[in-house]
Amino acid sequence: KTEAAGLEERLEKQIQAYEAMFALWNEFDASLIKVSDVHLGIKKIAGVRVPLLENVDFDIRTYSLFNSPKWYSDGIHLLKGLAQTAIEREFMLAKLNLLEHARKKTTQKVNLFEKVQIPGYQDALRKIKRFMEDEENLSKSSQKILKSIQEKRKEAEA
Repeated sequence: KTEAAGLEERLEKQIQAYEAMFALWNEFDASLIKVSDVHLGIKKIAGVRVPLLENVDFDIRTYSLFNSPKWYSDGIHLLKGLAQTAIEREFMLAKLNLLEHARKKTTQKVNLFEKVQIPGYQDALRKIKRFMEDEENLSKSSQKILKSIQEKRKEAEA
């Protein structure tokens, strides 16, 4: 989140720098530069596959250095930085959304275990334990009864 906020702030600063030269941008030919390719990677963060921006390729059309204003190269550099930052920000937000979704799912699972399944298992274990204690008590009682019957038979025979 802090990285996303930092990218947002950096983008705002770059846009403000862009606005400082706003009067000149009417003369600028925006078709000189365009994003040709965005290279992606995948990284696992806490078991979640998130997109990773490796680099951005730009197509810069050739232009006459003599017939165009001197600031065109600065304008191209500024637009490159602006596009790079905007693309990085979008990737960071996508990554943040994926991680937030995974966090919510994990929280739901943890709550399910803590509030539903574990208490259910504890209740079942308690019932099994009581049943086994009852079985053990019945077994001991039947042994005592059997023993007393055998003792009465021995006394009757003797």
